[in-house]
Formats: sequence, structure tokens, C-alpha cells
Amino acid sequence: MSDLHEEGKNAINAPMLPTGTDIHPEDTLLEDNAERVMLDPTSRENLKFKDLLKVLIDWINSELEEDRIIVKDLEEDCYDGQVLQKLFEKLSGRKLNVAEVTQSEIGQKQKLQTVLEAVNELLRPHGWTSEWSVDSIHSKNLVAIVHLLVALAMHFQAPIRLPEHVSVQVVVVKKREGILQTALVSKELTSTTEMMMGRFAERDAFDTLLDHAPDKLNVVKTSLITFVNKHLNKLNLEVTELESQFADGVYLILLMGLLENYFVPLYNFFLTPESFEQKVHNVAFAFELMQDGGLKKPKARPEGIYMTEIY
Repeated sequence: MSDLHEEGKNAINAPMLPTGTDIHPEDTLLEDNAERVMLDPTSRENLKFKDLLKVLIDWINSELEEDRIIVKDLEEDCYDGQVLQKLFEKLSGRKLNVAEVTQSEIGQKQKLQTVLEAVNELLRPHGWTSEWSVDSIHSKNLVAIVHLLVALAMHFQAPIRLPEHVSVQVVVVKKREGILQTALVSKELTSTTEMMMGRFAERDAFDTLLDHAPDKLNVVKTSLITFVNKHLNKLNLEVTELESQFADGVYLILLMGLLENYFVPLYNFFLTPESFEQKVHNVAFAFELMQDGGLKKPKARPEGIYMTEIY
């Protein structure tokens, strides 16, 4: 057995390493003062973590469908920067000055550097701490990749519902003065949707109303219901409660058609939505109609409407 392999084997049995943690000897072969972070195998099997990965993968594939990009594994498909570049460009509407295809490690890291600089420039003003780096992404650090994708999803108000309170354990291996040290550290990947979205919330008239005159909210709701019924009554529809009756997006779509004087083809939305995805699709489609009509992108998130947020 080589000295390096023996060193790795000894590191696995180091006293700081929690009992039951299984890592490979090659993961502990480090230069002095270097550090490596690995997802603990038990966390990889966590159901909420698996759910988070699936939601993120489905979201990326939906966003990049026109580019014919299909992501199956975040570690293997995101490390070289290609997917992250396309995703950022699609979400931000900004073209990055990078080579389209890069096979060399140097080229891949240069692409990642450009992408992450653009991401950090966008996210830092909103209080996000960069839990990712060129080296961590390129070394297929799944926790770093997930941190980055969650931040992008929150910033761009992705029409998805991230599982809340997802945390994982990571094994941190450090080499100091020739001695390997290991520790198990908890990493929070998601908190609550409200807390994560709070970083990007912009104050508007409804925020002011709720802060200073919450008793007036019912007056505003009554006025809105009167306005909505003035138009929906043309279809023999009537609204009595905004929260529940607008949650699936159907009335919102019909209202836009009435206001803009056009018929919305039924194949564009779900008239009787049943699943979360169908309802969020409807609301997201209604938002598109609003923007096509010249309105600014709504502050609310599609899944927020589904969860009956009134403002």
C-alpha cells in the first residue's frame, strides 16, 4: 500500500471523524493547508434532500428546454459551467462573453469564473453569501451547486415550490502541518420560502398599507372584488373571496382575456386544474399575459398565489 493511500486510510479513522461516516481514502489526499468538503453519504439518502434535487433538476430542464439541454445529475452536468451559463443567460436575459464549448479544465474554470462573477454581482446586494466558488463547483461539490441553484431560483422567482428546512451534513477534511483533521458540519440549504424570498422583496403600496393601516385591507379587497365581478359577470362567474377563487389561476386568466378583449384558447391552460403544478402553470401563464399587456412583472410568485397569499 502506498504512503498516500495509507495516509488517507488513517484519516478515515481520525478521532474527529464521526462514527459511521464512510469516505474514500482518495478524498483525503490533500496538499498542506488544503481543505475538502464532501456530502455525508447518509445525507445523500435524505428524502427531503432528494426531493430538492428533483425539483431543481426539473426546473432547469424546463428553463432550458428550448436549448435541448437535459440535466440528469447536478454534479456531473453542472460542474463544467455550460449548464450554469445557459441557465443564467435564460433567467437574466443577459448574454455572457464566454466560449460556447470548453473541454479543457482551464477553459471550464474560466467559464465558471465568468458565470459566478455575474451571479455574485446580482445576488450580493440582496444579502446572499456565496456558498460556492469556481473550485467547489468544478470539483462537483453537490452542496455548493445546490446552494447556487437555490439562490438563483429564489432571486428569479422560479415557479417551483422548494422543500423547506432542508439541511445536510458535510464532512470537512483539512490538512494542517501534515496532519489530517475531519469534522462533520451541518449546512442549511433551504429555510422557509418567506425567509428566502424576503431577501428580494421590494416595498410597495400593499406593504405600506399592511404596515400602517391593516384595518383598511378589507376595504381594498371589497373594492377589488367589485372590480373583478364587473368583468367576470359577463361569463356568469362571480367572486366572493379573492384568496381561494384566484389561487388556481383560472379566474386570473379569464379576467385578463376580458380586460384585453381577447379569447384565451383552452389548450393554453388548465380549466379545471388538480395538481400543484397545473395551478402554478395557470398563474405563471396569467403573469405572462399581464406582461404581454404592458404590465411590469408581478411581485408575487406563481406558487405564492397558489398558496393564497393575498398580496
